[in-house]
Amino acid sequence: MSAEIEEFFREMYADFNNREVDKVLAKMHPDVDWPNGWEGGREHGKEAVRDYWTRQFKAVSSKVEPQGFRIDDEDRVVIRVHQVVHDPEGKLLSDSIVEHAYTIEGGLVRRMDIRP
Repeated sequence: MSAEIEEFFREMYADFNNREVDKVLAKMHPDVDWPNGWEGGREHGKEAVRDYWTRQFKAVSSKVEPQGFRIDDEDRVVIRVHQVVHDPEGKLLSDSIVEHAYTIEGGLVRRMDIRP
């Protein structure tokens, strides 16, 4: 994997953790297909992702830290992620390692999937 791709995603995760939503959305395809890992289902398009995150950030506090990067057999960028989620009062809800698999199109995130 190129250092450029890894840096692209490291910046994206840092921006997400800092709630810099516009910076994260700038890395996404206009018709991005994004998992709604909190409520279930999928979100389609940047504005749907923005709305989802707005709801999520009001209800839980999450932090995601990349732990490793690879390219899978379908040419997706797969990132091993340490994910920690707290409720608004600070109670730990989840502390886990998951994989995020990204499909890139035209230098932008076209699809993301969460793998346990």
